[in-house]
Amino acid sequence: MASTKTNEFAELTVPELEAKLRDLKEEAFNLRLQQATGQLENSARIRIVRRDTARVMTYLKARLKQA
Repeated sequence: MASTKTNEFAELTVPELEAKLRDLKEEAFNLRLQQATGQLENSARIRIVRRDTARVMTYLKARLKQA
């Protein structure tokens, strides 16, 4: 799964952003487990997930501030 474009996050609703954030946090957790056990194949994926999480949180906070 590649990094999601920023404009794709802008089109999501608040519940969709919350679901995306939950999925990204779960993926980050699984990647950390894989790294700890030496099974991680693509270490760059951790960075991508972390940045996507930050992007989702930014859009989510902006949406909640508007409401």
